[in-house]
Amino acid sequence: MSFDRLISRIIELKNPTVVGLDPKLEYVPAFIQERYMEKDGGTLKAAAKAIFDFNKAIIDEIHDLVPAIKPQAAYYEMYGHHGIKTLEKTIQYAQLNGMFVITDAKRNDIGATMQAYASAHLGSVNVQENEIAPFGADALTVNGYLGTDGIDPLLEECRKNDKGIYVLVKTSNPSSGELQDMKLADGRTIYECMGDMCEKWGADTVGKYGYSAVGAVVGATYPEMLTLLRKRLPHTMFLVPGYGAQGGGAEGLRGGFDENGLGAIVNSSRAVMCAYKKEGCDEREFAQAARREVIRMRDDICQYINLK
Repeated sequence: MSFDRLISRIIELKNPTVVGLDPKLEYVPAFIQERYMEKDGGTLKAAAKAIFDFNKAIIDEIHDLVPAIKPQAAYYEMYGHHGIKTLEKTIQYAQLNGMFVITDAKRNDIGATMQAYASAHLGSVNVQENEIAPFGADALTVNGYLGTDGIDPLLEECRKNDKGIYVLVKTSNPSSGELQDMKLADGRTIYECMGDMCEKWGADTVGKYGYSAVGAVVGATYPEMLTLLRKRLPHTMFLVPGYGAQGGGAEGLRGGFDENGLGAIVNSSRAVMCAYKKEGCDEREFAQAARREVIRMRDDICQYINLK
């Protein structure tokens, strides 16, 4: 299944991290912005073109170190149809450079609407005699709170097209506990129940490394719950946001990995994209600064896990 490809790449690079390419225009160095503003003015088109150049340069610098990228769809949608085109091109460019792509869109619906989301992000659509993949990501983040009706259409695409999904289980934001930590009548928390559903949904898609096509989003900001869920969900691959800027530390991530140092991939977004600002280096070295940050992140995390 899809996550076998991701895990194989993690093992090859000895790096269980993913870079979130969530670009705002202000993250893009001025010299790139000026290149397109001179031609197209202060337009969404110019902004989207500048962002794609920014993304390409970072991918060029990190693809030999990092197994995956995770573009957050909202940061592209905010630039209208030009931004959507940049998302499509970013996915394609990363894959051409051997990277696994997780589109972070947190889609949630049922029936024909969820099938449309599934076809858009993980599958294909038919146009006359042509079958076309609109975005072609390898995995998609989804919200499972509409239940199985919202997951089944995605599972069909996962099985058919070798794709994966990450379901929101225990998210990294401070208010996540308002709902996710509530207790059900059987004593489980809501996040434990959602995790159990991930195990059930993915039961017939377990791959060679022991993980199914149904993963879980579990925040680095709650290390005790991360550890609990790793034990509870032995076949569920974790996508772990919240490292670094949101306060999650490397040592606390240890419990999210299995005895082989597998089973989780840790995200960092702004710290990588804006590494040149933190370093205070010349803005023309932004991609090299991103490379230095992903090496620092890799080494920080790998000192606490036994990645074989």
